[in-house]
Amino acid sequence: MTTSGRIQVLRASERPAMAWLNGGGVTREVAGFPAGAGLDGFDWRVSLADVASAGPFSAFPGIDRVITLVEGPGMALTVDGVEHVVDAPYRPFAFSGDAVTDCRLLGGPLVDFNVMTRRGRVAADVDLRTADATVDVSVSAGATVLLVCLDGSAVLAAGGPAGASADGRTDVPTDTPTDVSAGVELARYDAVLLDAPGAYGLRTTGVTAAVTFRPVG
Repeated sequence: MTTSGRIQVLRASERPAMAWLNGGGVTREVAGFPAGAGLDGFDWRVSLADVASAGPFSAFPGIDRVITLVEGPGMALTVDGVEHVVDAPYRPFAFSGDAVTDCRLLGGPLVDFNVMTRRGRVAADVDLRTADATVDVSVSAGATVLLVCLDGSAVLAAGGPAGASADGRTDVPTDTPTDVSAGVELARYDAVLLDAPGAYGLRTTGVTAAVTFRPVG
């Protein structure tokens, strides 16, 4: 992880893999809050998982989940007895971590993108950016935005396409790091965490997830 002023650049090559308890795959944490909280104490957590075989999902009481297929033929999730087919890439599926959930693979191993938030503390919006053009990414006061390149590549630069910051100024804030002004390049599965108000421009050649976390209450 590289920290630079108002952003954290999270490289995929630096993430350790953690085996599932049931042996059905491995997961790699992209980011979480509070840092180092573990699976019992996080307010939010984002990860990428390699799913190699069918089996039950771990229960996460009090957690809201959003799962997105990234690679592979997909899966059928049975959530509290109701089957949901998740076979369309980059289409988020939301469900409760309290539910009894079982996974059946539709044709082979897959990779999925997971967003988990603690109910009553944090809410998350998962937006998939697919346009091959520069789009605005704004971070409002109190919010945190995590950008994860899921396919192709992406470049993040300060100021946004219109050169405006989140509070309407037309200049780039003086505390924006030089490397952000010049552009931060993201390869597949690299991420950037933005946790201070500001405006940015994002250009992606494939698919980039923009996850916005906001406190509840």
